[in-house]
Amino acid sequence: MNKTQEKIAAGLEQAFAERGFTELGVDGLRDAAKVSLRTLYKYCPSKVDMIIMALEHRHARYLTHLFEGLPTHNPQVLDEIFARVGHWMSENNSEGCLFHNAVVSHPNSEAIRKMLERHKAEVADKLVESSNLVAMREPLLLIHEGIVQSWPILGAQAIASARILATGLQSGNAVKV
Repeated sequence: MNKTQEKIAAGLEQAFAERGFTELGVDGLRDAAKVSLRTLYKYCPSKVDMIIMALEHRHARYLTHLFEGLPTHNPQVLDEIFARVGHWMSENNSEGCLFHNAVVSHPNSEAIRKMLERHKAEVADKLVESSNLVAMREPLLLIHEGIVQSWPILGAQAIASARILATGLQSGNAVKV
């Protein structure tokens, strides 16, 4: 991304996180991106393109936040990842997953659905890679999603519950599916 695209993506991400995907019209999105309408349409010819750009930006920021600089070969790595998820939720979005919210707002958009699927697949892959729990990809993703989706109700208790579940996975006491 060039600097203009980065500026647009960051502004759109923040606008969608704060106001949802249907509230703002093009003028509001232009204001959030802090560019002219012509520049906005140059990089994002449609609202779906604007959403995808914002989600791409969010995806990169999220993966960096969760997985960059993790200790290697550390049995407590999941605790650290879950703590980072909690920090993200309290600092960026306490209303669940922005990717899920985008799909709910645009259920007929294949491009948005594919972005959601790619995001979740990459999060799952990184969880496995970081924890070395190769056979636990889906359970790890389920725990991650449980934190994100229950955050508006449970807050930090979601992290404590995730740690309990992860302990079972790591100790081998988890039920194999």
